[in-house]
Amino acid sequence: MADAGRSGPGIRVLPVPPETAPTRVDRFVADRTGLSRSHVQKLITEGRLTVGDRTLRANSLVEAGTELRLDVPEPVAAKPVAQPEIDVPVVHEDADLLIVDKPAGLVVHPAPGHADGTLVNALLGRGGAAAYGGIAGVRRPGIVHRLDRDTSGLLMVAKTDLAQGSLMAQLKARRIKKTYLALVQGSVAAAIGRIEAPIGRDPKHRVRMAVVQDGRPATTGYRVRERFAGWTLLELDLVTGRTHQIRVHLDAIGHPVAGDPLYGGGDSRKGPAGLARLFLHAWRLELTSPSSGRLIRAEAPLPSDLEAILAALRAPAR
Repeated sequence: MADAGRSGPGIRVLPVPPETAPTRVDRFVADRTGLSRSHVQKLITEGRLTVGDRTLRANSLVEAGTELRLDVPEPVAAKPVAQPEIDVPVVHEDADLLIVDKPAGLVVHPAPGHADGTLVNALLGRGGAAAYGGIAGVRRPGIVHRLDRDTSGLLMVAKTDLAQGSLMAQLKARRIKKTYLALVQGSVAAAIGRIEAPIGRDPKHRVRMAVVQDGRPATTGYRVRERFAGWTLLELDLVTGRTHQIRVHLDAIGHPVAGDPLYGGGDSRKGPAGLARLFLHAWRLELTSPSSGRLIRAEAPLPSDLEAILAALRAPAR
């Protein structure tokens, strides 16, 4: 059966709801499938998007009440290429692992629509595949966990299979402390709080996650760090690690992350003046060294673009 919500190959059936406003078809398909817009445009150019017996162009407008069919081919398996020109700051390094400060806008590993220009390509440019653990496969050397493309901050990379296995086990046992900073919409009433709500695929929007009754258990702790007019800066502890967990939980309590294009609606997408991306940053990590057993702590300060937003919010109104 065709499934619009999958990110892998196959036929996607994409109904266009009757209330849909005129929208470019490439934008509509990218939003419904989770594929990048450039990848969707490539598939359209190859004649892989149809409505009835007609192929469509990228700039065609969707027709309300119709049904689109998108044929996503099986990707050609390939080893990621080394790209030493991609600069990723290293916050910590030892014989077991790297902790890098991932810039916003950088995808973690190659995927459909992102064959290169990823963190993995940068890592290979730094050391080659043999320099990292191979448990996660050739396309994800050393990768232990992920950050969303527009989330900046700390990410662990294992140098050996032993380290990769240890870090994965620590994550599963919730022994790694991950702390984030996020600017959210509105005034969060409680200075300290805990969100416990199960997360699963959004039944109405397959690209999104949502709080759903039969979802996987998820827990996020938060503390208010600073308040502004219309916005609150939160420090968040990610107890579990579900997809989009912080974004989903904050949206569920009525305080979506500023600049979020997927959750919270138009107000959160706009954010404070000057904000050009999601205001979510992986700030601190605490973990146990796989070989020595000692505690490792790492911290990545807020990037300058996010600091500039806070500085503007702190400035007195003129």
